[in-house]
Amino acid sequence: MSGRDINNIIEIMKKDFKASFSNPIVVLILVAIIILPSLYALLNIQACWDPYENTNSVEFAIANLDKGASFHDEKINVGNELVSELKDNDKFKWVFVTEEELRDGVHSGKYYAGMILPKDLSKDVVSISSDHPKSAKIEYIVNIKSNPVASKLTDNAANAVYKTMNAKIVAFINVAAYGKLGELQSGLSSGASQLSSGASQLSDGANQVSSGADAVSSGAKDLDHGGKKVTNGADKVKSSTGKINKGAKKVSNSAKDIETGSSKVQQGAKDLESSVDPSLLPGPIQTVVNGSLSLAEASSQLAGGSSSLAQGSVKLASGSSKLANGAGDVASGANDVVGGSDKLAKGALSLAAGSQLLSSSAAQALFSAASALSGASTSLSDVTGINETQLGKYIYSPTKLEREELYPTSNYGSSVAPFYIVLSMWVGAVITCVMIKPGTSTKTKYSPLEMYFGKLLLFVIMAILQAMVTISGAFILGIDIDNPLMFIFSATLVSVIFMVLIYSLISALGQVGKGIGVILLVLQISGTGGIYPIEIMGILFKGLYPFMPMTYAITMIRESLLGIFWSNYIPSLLVLIGIGLATIILAVIIKEKADNASHYFEERLEESGLF
Repeated sequence: MSGRDINNIIEIMKKDFKASFSNPIVVLILVAIIILPSLYALLNIQACWDPYENTNSVEFAIANLDKGASFHDEKINVGNELVSELKDNDKFKWVFVTEEELRDGVHSGKYYAGMILPKDLSKDVVSISSDHPKSAKIEYIVNIKSNPVASKLTDNAANAVYKTMNAKIVAFINVAAYGKLGELQSGLSSGASQLSSGASQLSDGANQVSSGADAVSSGAKDLDHGGKKVTNGADKVKSSTGKINKGAKKVSNSAKDIETGSSKVQQGAKDLESSVDPSLLPGPIQTVVNGSLSLAEASSQLAGGSSSLAQGSVKLASGSSKLANGAGDVASGANDVVGGSDKLAKGALSLAAGSQLLSSSAAQALFSAASALSGASTSLSDVTGINETQLGKYIYSPTKLEREELYPTSNYGSSVAPFYIVLSMWVGAVITCVMIKPGTSTKTKYSPLEMYFGKLLLFVIMAILQAMVTISGAFILGIDIDNPLMFIFSATLVSVIFMVLIYSLISALGQVGKGIGVILLVLQISGTGGIYPIEIMGILFKGLYPFMPMTYAITMIRESLLGIFWSNYIPSLLVLIGIGLATIILAVIIKEKADNASHYFEERLEESGLF
């Protein structure tokens, strides 16, 4: 940029300042432009300062139809008690009417909302002490059409009635519960005695199991001793069986030899008898023959006896072998019995030990349970004597929610202030750029660049003045300001950048730029998370959120007002400065190329007589 360009820019600035004070009307208009945006912000913040502070003028209708009920020969009427308490509640303007008046009034919009206490209200409350309890119901009627905010306020009134009603029910439950607690106390005391008795019986049974285990162990030792004797005898029988088998074989062989010799003797006797002359028989020869015959007969008997002996010896050998095998089986069985008896003895000992442990643990547990039940019975006895109001409060709210507030505000107005302050600065920039012409280089001695920067100063000064008025109003109104210096800096910077952005759009694009500025205003009201969380907005606003200048401006103002978290503040500051610089660069490029086309477009609009 040459010295001539700078001189021309300064010349344009001087002309603007001179024109600003040329007459009172101009001054008045400029002052109005400076003040108007701040009013937009401060009046909206004031309106939202404490939306629940004046709800005592909001009418809320109540129709009490409750006919009451009896409990323990006492008459109760929950509806009347509720009405009595609401008359002392100044949060809303309670109007007590008939059911028909309530329905007609809410339907027509005379009342924003109303509640009908049904005729069986007390009866349903009393049913809690019966076998068939029934929930008490209250009819809440609200006219949503009448006012979107009023319906939310009346929800608070309905909640107040609901809480009061619940408190009444809890108080009644306390009275009904005391009798049940007394019955429970008696039952626990009886149960404690039964548990104690059962523990003693369990201990006795365990001792019996232990004694039986000792007997099993002693029998197992005797059986082991006998089993060893059977095993030793079986071994001796097996040893003798071999000798018996050998003897049986010898007897059998000898019996065969005797039988052969007997046959020879018998044959010789027969031969002798046949060869002797019968005439010679009397005398000595007869004696020899008779002797040989007797010998033959005796040898035959000897052969038969030896054969019987041989067969008997074989049977003896076979029997001794079976006896040996049987003795072995007996010994093996005896060993199995001994092993089994040993396992039985060990199992019996384990059973005895387990029974003792069971006896000790279970009995101790039962005695402890009995003691606990006895203690519970005593505790319930103490509970039945506590203060009913304290117990009612505990039962109604046994758990309390501890709320910790980070960056708290003293009023709702301070919470919404960042949004309305930033919004007013955007509106102020649009109004300023619409009321004051950004200028065009067409048919002048100035270049587009000189015209852009020459006019820019006036708009920046207007932005600073608008910011100063808004900042002053925030202090006067009493908005919570955590860091005053950072708030002043942030508000001023936001105002200047918004002014540069809108001025650049209109300077470069003329009427099209004005349209873009208004469109951005509309989109940013819902798309920057100023009031409602961006997460609950539509997909369009979620997509636009990161690209909207007000997104970062609101973050900067919020951090400076309600407590700075630098990780939020610094990125927003850098992005907003980047938007400002990028806008200036693009505006200069566009104005250099399209200034004449933009001017031509505006002239055609002016010729229509509508713009």
